[in-house]
Amino acid sequence: MRDKLAIEACLAACAPDRPVLIAGPTASGKSALALAIAEAQGGVIVNADAIQVYADWRVLTARPSPEEEARAPHALYGHVPGDQLYSVGDWLREAAACLHGPNRPIFVGGTGLYLTSLTEGLAQIPATPPNIRAEGEALLATHGLTTMVADLDPQSAARIDLRNPARVARAWEVLRATGRGIASWQDETPPPLLPLDRATGFVVESPKDWLTPRIETRFRKMVAGGALEEAHTNRPGWTPDRPSAKAIGAAELMAVIDGAVTLDHAIDRATILTRQFAKRQRTWFRARMGHWHHLTAKALT
Repeated sequence: MRDKLAIEACLAACAPDRPVLIAGPTASGKSALALAIAEAQGGVIVNADAIQVYADWRVLTARPSPEEEARAPHALYGHVPGDQLYSVGDWLREAAACLHGPNRPIFVGGTGLYLTSLTEGLAQIPATPPNIRAEGEALLATHGLTTMVADLDPQSAARIDLRNPARVARAWEVLRATGRGIASWQDETPPPLLPLDRATGFVVESPKDWLTPRIETRFRKMVAGGALEEAHTNRPGWTPDRPSAKAIGAAELMAVIDGAVTLDHAIDRATILTRQFAKRQRTWFRARMGHWHHLTAKALT
């Protein structure tokens, strides 16, 4: 049963005329919190999760159920075909429309980059051509991180975590593709659509000892709730490079359908991937959202 005192504390921090932002790792209960705020104060719940935008996975991505959607307005859920690329820039353009709609938006999701791009702005960096991305991947694989770091411009190298392969690779790709360092692009970031001081931002903190048991039962609940049937529906035309194939557990369920693994093996593998993903989310939120209001997830459930 949800802790009424915790919900009341959240509501007390929310002015009904100000947008709300809720970030949190997978399985932390952030969607339930958004729904509680919407039902108590009004507003439209706006998806800020990069995989929940896709139409072909509802159960597997834990999108709100039809019953939940009937309790409050929802936006930007399941509206993108699974074979269509969808960027943070695409999301920002659609989020902007929600900011100017008739209902106060309640942004909720686990994609931190969506929320910080909304509150801090997004550098207008051109997309990386596939051939340059492949070149970078080959360089990293054959020569390692040190060589890639040596290629960076000094300004960008001083700004990023040089021990993080993803950050280094991104900076290398930008420099290689545009001739300008990523720091230079970031310095020209336009003003944010929703500065944090004009909204109420929450981070739902989820202690590992509390979140892990929830994750360990979650995928089995998804399977019981129809995730395998959903995979059967999506199997025709499905490929691992399909944008919506990034949904955790999608490849594992397809392997079950193809007879390559057992369902128990797929569940175990998806559970491990989910735990790893939640750890990365928690790290990201700590690094980028330390100044937001922080809530303890176990007090909300």
